Amino acid sequence: MQVQKLRLQRGWPQQQLAELSGLSVRTIQRIENGSAASTESLKSLASVFEIDFSTLSSEPAMPDTPTSSPTHTPSASQQEQLALLEVRKLKGFYLHLAQYVVVIAALCAINLLTTPHRLWFYWPALGWGIGILAHAAAIFGWLPFLGVDWEKRQVEKRLGRPL
Repeated sequence: MQVQKLRLQRGWPQQQLAELSGLSVRTIQRIENGSAASTESLKSLASVFEIDFSTLSSEPAMPDTPTSSPTHTPSASQQEQLALLEVRKLKGFYLHLAQYVVVIAALCAINLLTTPHRLWFYWPALGWGIGILAHAAAIFGWLPFLGVDWEKRQVEKRLGRPL
């Protein structure tokens, strides 16, 4: 997780870090997902980030199984992972919205330039707009019956823990 944090602080994609460190993109992905890294890989990454090797080598391993305590509070690295996941979901929504605006604007222009007496662009705008609203509802939690609490209950149920 620390490697990912350092990479994101510099604004580097995984590909760029792989090129700078001489490692493969897949190796970078594995290390960022909490897999153990070889000493050579860590030394290479420490050199690229211009930090002491011991900083990366002392990074605690990610736990494979969640704690069974219902009152467990996530550690700082888990909170960072959750926050990163939320930001990626939000980024996906904004990209979806931007695509919608560009495509519908292009369709509107085509419609008005070719057949201004017969408007048809609002049909794809309406259909795709419903999809955008559904995406927004999922991202911003507008549907309380499928929210975070529901997810927690379902996870607990599948793990056989009391609710």
